[in-house]
Amino acid sequence: MNNVKNFDIVSCLLVLFLMLIGLVNIYSSTYFAEMSFFSLDNFFGKQLFFCVICICTFFLCIVTDIKIYFKFGSIIYLIMILILFAVLFFGNEVNGSRSWFSVAGFSFQPSEFMKPVTALALAKFLSNINSDIKKFRTQVYSFIIISIPLLLVVIQPDPGTALVFFGFYLVLHIIGLPSIYLNIFITSIIIFLSTVYFGKTNMIIFSSLLFGLFFTHRLYKGLKKKRLIYYTVSSIILILCVDLIFNNIFEQRHRDRFNIVLGLDDDLKGIGYNTNQSQLAFKSGGIFGEGFLKGSQTKGDFIPEQHSDYIFATIGEEWGFVGSLVTILVFSLLLLRIIDRTSIQRNIFYKIYSYCVIVLIFFHFAINISMVIGIFPSVGIPLPFISYGGSSMLAFTILFAGYIKIDSSKKEKW
Repeated sequence: MNNVKNFDIVSCLLVLFLMLIGLVNIYSSTYFAEMSFFSLDNFFGKQLFFCVICICTFFLCIVTDIKIYFKFGSIIYLIMILILFAVLFFGNEVNGSRSWFSVAGFSFQPSEFMKPVTALALAKFLSNINSDIKKFRTQVYSFIIISIPLLLVVIQPDPGTALVFFGFYLVLHIIGLPSIYLNIFITSIIIFLSTVYFGKTNMIIFSSLLFGLFFTHRLYKGLKKKRLIYYTVSSIILILCVDLIFNNIFEQRHRDRFNIVLGLDDDLKGIGYNTNQSQLAFKSGGIFGEGFLKGSQTKGDFIPEQHSDYIFATIGEEWGFVGSLVTILVFSLLLLRIIDRTSIQRNIFYKIYSYCVIVLIFFHFAINISMVIGIFPSVGIPLPFISYGGSSMLAFTILFAGYIKIDSSKKEKW
């Protein structure tokens, strides 16, 4: 085991503080008069138990030789893919998604553990001496490593977790993936949202007019006409695909969430109820909050899943703008701390894994808060280390422990 002075103690303290924030607000959002601190019959007692398990797991990961992770990374990945496949047939269905296994009264979600495992597998493959992200062959294999678990999660269906897996593509971009992929992704997102908002017909007309404008004037300058035609045709095909996917593949609840966020619908009692109630919680919290155990929305149990996906609403109501800001600052400090230490890491395997840690935490943090305050559709993304849930907590602990372990081993580039 590495010398204690080499460990990133600051990041460990920040994570512990986030776990404490979670415990306090889970206690508040699920409080009842006869509630026992250490009983597994309530959410707080279970979360406290999960925290103890996570701390033990953290130290177990720390004392394990880092070479074991690298050596068996591919095997662990394949085993988790099989488990993820098995849950489609033998798992329990919760909220319309077959994502869970139940063992001895406890449930766990394999897709959560697939995140650190995918980070490990991706880091191992890309750190191979023969891997060059500039080469098409390497790009294809990298896409496969990410896409297999992503597709299996989509099938469950669990669009929120699937969305997080897209973060791994951002890691590829960071380490040198040609920018054309990111440009295509961003353009696709813009076209997707624009098609949903303006409609298929209007978007096709707009694309055709834009093509005519560029084609008949010198606005395109050095842009070849054949390439201009290719871009226009590709855009129209994408618009048609978006319309097909949105109206025929997405479930009605998913369409409703997008429509509410884009302002196309206003359903405060149906699909938009959670978001509306969480916004009311933030308004009632004000600057300093209503106080611990005093939140009117929280005590009235008006926000479903307030102890898990919507726990940030509890923070906003009972601790106000100040408490919300502190939570955001702690996450920001943690991410900046990991980024700073990763920038001086010379080992390629360690560096790529650390980038995965950064991206996964950031995606969860950004999407969850955006979801709760109503600027992103409700997709069921937990807030790392804070939201209730043993699977999420343990998965993030394993992910973070891997970073702490490799950060303490500043080695030469392989």
